[in-house]
Amino acid sequence: MAQERDNNRPGGDRQRSNDRDRNKEASRMGPDSDLKEKVVAINRVAKVVKGGRRFSFSAIVVVGDGNGTVGYGLGKANEVIDAIAKGIDDAKKNLVKVPMYKHTVPHVMEGRYGGGFVLVQPAAAGTGVIAGGAMRAVFESAGIKDVLAKSKGSSNPHNVVKATFAALAKMRDPLQIAQARGISLSRVFNG
Repeated sequence: MAQERDNNRPGGDRQRSNDRDRNKEASRMGPDSDLKEKVVAINRVAKVVKGGRRFSFSAIVVVGDGNGTVGYGLGKANEVIDAIAKGIDDAKKNLVKVPMYKHTVPHVMEGRYGGGFVLVQPAAAGTGVIAGGAMRAVFESAGIKDVLAKSKGSSNPHNVVKATFAALAKMRDPLQIAQARGISLSRVFNG
């Protein structure tokens, strides 16, 4: 009976519709709202057609929350802004959790992707991010504050970013290792 009165009241359906829209927007903004994006590289591609050249753009973008979650994406479009927006959407679909220990990486790791080859090492507190352009964007987005990294292979930003993600994905969390071995966290690092 009360439900019938709500439906008969003017604006009853409108209120439910507004609530639905608000919930939809909240779910859309929820986990992604604290992600910060960094554009690593923008590439202009020219296609030669009958009337001249047709330009399009590709952008590789890294997003992260600064607390161990980071992702990368590639966007292609006829306009730079559209390419970046597509890259951000793609990056939000490819988020990964990176293990960290005292604002640095837990151990030394190498990553490879195509011609890209990177070496990532933990650093003492206060060292800062010592890494090249494409790797720096990944580390800063992930929230890693102290790290030593060297790109030894290709300087192509696509391969460097993917090699950096490969290295971070292979890293193991020190807490999980300590629990698996049944020892304290300090013994994992100091023997």
